[in-house]
Amino acid sequence: MEKSLETQIMDKKIIKNLFVSLAVIFVGMSAMASPDRIVKNAVKKADISKTALISVSFKEIGSDKTVVDYNSKLPMSVASVQKIVTTIPALDKLGGEYKFETKLFKKNKDLYIKLGADPYLTSRTLRYMVKDLGNYKISALDNVYIDDSITDRIEWGEGWQWDNTLNNFMPKFGAYNIDNNRLDVVIRPTKADALAEIYTTEFYPIVFKNEVLTGNVTKLSFNSRDYMQPDVIEVSGTVCVKTEKKIPINDLRKYFILRLKDSFKKNKISYYGKFQRASVPSDAVLVAKSESNVNRVVSDIMQNSDNMKSETLFKVAGGGSTNSAIEMFKNYYQSRNIDIDGVKITDASGVSKNNLLNANFITDVLVNDYNNPNSIKNYMAVPGVGTLQNRMFYLKDRLNAKTGTLQNVSAIAGYLTAESGKEYAFCIIINDGKSSDFDKKSFEEYVIRTVYEAL
Repeated sequence: MEKSLETQIMDKKIIKNLFVSLAVIFVGMSAMASPDRIVKNAVKKADISKTALISVSFKEIGSDKTVVDYNSKLPMSVASVQKIVTTIPALDKLGGEYKFETKLFKKNKDLYIKLGADPYLTSRTLRYMVKDLGNYKISALDNVYIDDSITDRIEWGEGWQWDNTLNNFMPKFGAYNIDNNRLDVVIRPTKADALAEIYTTEFYPIVFKNEVLTGNVTKLSFNSRDYMQPDVIEVSGTVCVKTEKKIPINDLRKYFILRLKDSFKKNKISYYGKFQRASVPSDAVLVAKSESNVNRVVSDIMQNSDNMKSETLFKVAGGGSTNSAIEMFKNYYQSRNIDIDGVKITDASGVSKNNLLNANFITDVLVNDYNNPNSIKNYMAVPGVGTLQNRMFYLKDRLNAKTGTLQNVSAIAGYLTAESGKEYAFCIIINDGKSSDFDKKSFEEYVIRTVYEAL
């Protein structure tokens, strides 16, 4: 049946309005997806400083198409997001089956300890290992030798703050890793207005300058001047309830040997000699060993941003020194044709302000690693886990990411599955001393949400 003239006019109006509506939608989406618009809208919504240095890169997985590029090649500090690009070559070099092993050997009445820089080794585990000497009827030792050759003797990263040695997140690291390289300190109130009690749960020759009073609130301050008086710590403030604090151990070898002596005493084994460095003889007998799988270490690095484990993994994979690990880093990315011009790293964890990376490099790394059978994506935090424990629940099952936070720095990088089903590698970096951490992280979430909804 032929339509009436009125009906035809109405149809034309509907079609015209439909085209106008679609045009508005596409123009709106195009504007929303514009890199400048995305960043500027996020800056406005997050109330971030207009002087902030911002770098953003989003690349589509599969096509490698760059969909958001805002100052993506600007060299910046990326904080712990750096752990992504240092962990990938380390994991590739060691392999997913690698184990950090601590081994005890005996030869006659001599004990040899082969250290593996295991970041999960504890005093308790060491005691159980020493206990196995009893199976050989050994009650006294003639000599104790320690093979610590797995890493060099540099236990701090280049550019780490020399006046920040009590930072719980920056312990030393090396062959003698044990008890997370931290010492438990207890501060206990006594009588009102009297000095509090301060002691350690494990013996270690440390001196506390105690200026803590028993009061109505707990407010403590710890200060150390290692460059002047190693192992002297000033503690001030007030305490009302028993409080525990972990502080980094200043001398890892000394602490390890003290725990080894405790193990001898606990297992009634006599030894009064020195602890010497030596390699394990080929004819020595394996007595006991403890091990930790590399996958556990990588998960801790990616999800909980553990600096000590990050530095240990990188150094061990690189052959024992940070310099050789940096060469491993360069060789890995050059062999995959990933541009490292303008990229400078001095440590593994991103703690040092001497590091300079860019968002474009990081997304290139993530795109390249996506189809790796042991991809870093498998280890990253997801909303509700680790450093994303309280963030971006609306992206559950759609976001895998590594965060980074330092003074004046906030960053996040990883993988995002958009509402459209498309997958993206992304990196967002903000270097800004004026905006709060909350505002910087709000900016990150506005950008991620916009891409999630629009692309």
